[in-house]
Amino acid sequence: MKVRTAVMLSLAFALGACNKNVPKLDIPFASWDKSYQSKMDLAQVEYKYPIPTVELGKVTPEYLATLDQEQLDQIYARLTAGPIPDGAFDGRILLSRGGSGKFRLSEIVGGFTGLGLHLKGLVLEDVGEALWRGKVFYRQEGVLRNRIEDLGVLKKMGLVQGEPKKMDFNGKQTWLLFPAKLYCGQSLLDARRESIIIDYFFTDEIPGYQENPDYLAGRRGLRVRDEIRMIRPGFYLGRAYLDKGFALNFTLYNKDMDAQGRDAFVKTGQVQEDCWSGTQARKVLAAAGG
Repeated sequence: MKVRTAVMLSLAFALGACNKNVPKLDIPFASWDKSYQSKMDLAQVEYKYPIPTVELGKVTPEYLATLDQEQLDQIYARLTAGPIPDGAFDGRILLSRGGSGKFRLSEIVGGFTGLGLHLKGLVLEDVGEALWRGKVFYRQEGVLRNRIEDLGVLKKMGLVQGEPKKMDFNGKQTWLLFPAKLYCGQSLLDARRESIIIDYFFTDEIPGYQENPDYLAGRRGLRVRDEIRMIRPGFYLGRAYLDKGFALNFTLYNKDMDAQGRDAFVKTGQVQEDCWSGTQARKVLAAAGG
């Protein structure tokens, strides 16, 4: 049980509630078949199939969950990083269509040495459902922390020492664990432009770090590295890696930021870019005809 909980924490993802009201969107995709060679170069995907901002304004996590991994990759490649977030975001895991979550985590992290984690039988759907609720960005400090709402079980297992920081979020006290460094950097999927990187490798150098359980996500643990790009202000699509091996997708959402910035973004397609947007100009089909 201790092993299962440790892996849940170090991944720092969450499952959100299902919503059957999935919007129908007019987002085009390049065709492909089962062979990797059939997939169109991501630069060509972006050039030939730009996503209208009015469609990005309609995207929901429920819609993204209807896509397979290639479609999610194509959407991600057509996004830019946008502004580095600031504040609290709700998070949820995003299983691609056809991905049941029943694959073994031992197959993903089997190459790690010295960790002492025996992952036989552990599957993705066991990860984080009752633990992870999102991420809190501290833009000025270049730091991120993960929101976890219940530490009772973890304390009984000896995985928490001391008293972690708390914050008030929507009237609830939330534990903040697994600090990460926040910066712009190269995407592991699409190197044409930067993504916002959430890097746990040097988590032990961040003020407030707690050896247990924070080390599990760092360089002596699973070496977690997330990267995100903006769908629209307040809404980000993310990719999680374990030691540069892709693990899964996730979303981050702030309702207030979405409400404040959506109309202007849909109309103009303009947004603050904190990261390098690459040499290939992004083709934007904005509602105002831009």
